[in-house]
Amino acid sequence: MTPDAWIREYGPDLLAVAASLAMVAAYYAVMLVRVRRDPLCTIHGVNQLARTLWVEQVMTHPGKDIMAVQTLRNFVMGATLMASTAALLVVGTLTLSGQAEGISRTWHVFAGFGSGSPEIWIVKVLCLLADFIIAFFAFAMTVRLANHVGFMINIPAKDLPEVLSPQNVARRLNRAGNYFAAGLRAFFFAVPLVFWLFGPVFLVFATAGLVFALHRLDRSASA
Repeated sequence: MTPDAWIREYGPDLLAVAASLAMVAAYYAVMLVRVRRDPLCTIHGVNQLARTLWVEQVMTHPGKDIMAVQTLRNFVMGATLMASTAALLVVGTLTLSGQAEGISRTWHVFAGFGSGSPEIWIVKVLCLLADFIIAFFAFAMTVRLANHVGFMINIPAKDLPEVLSPQNVARRLNRAGNYFAAGLRAFFFAVPLVFWLFGPVFLVFATAGLVFALHRLDRSASA
């Protein structure tokens, strides 16, 4: 294939991917600047502060052991459900990859322009598969860290080694919360990847819609 033919075949998809990545990068760059100015301008910062205060309250005030265990159990159950969902989506995506030639020709009718070759279809499916694997890993790490915190949080905060101080336990719980948020974010980013299967134009519009939705979801009540 000559360079001109290669550009005509794969150029629209490459431009769509570049535009989508640019939109996502610009959004996170703006959010990073805002977080440096005000850590509580996003719901993530508010949640981290709430988890830190909750751990300190539980470990410094005896009698809240049952409440802490029930809260962590609900957290682990939610992460387990999401990890199971991600695993099922991985299996479904692998099944989809085996039908590249037939589906790529059928779905290309909706693309308008862009490549309908089985090769680019496999690339799209692999990107979707990688996204779901990342989500599974994030939720699995959430379960792992939350289980560790379940043992640590019921230790009275008297005469503790530094590694088991309320601040360090809260740091582990916040890491679990960050992994959970990353897993959900991976699910969100699967939406543009699914639309990419129909064509590069759908990828750009879906990414723009996702960035707008994230702008609404990431804002704290005070922002």
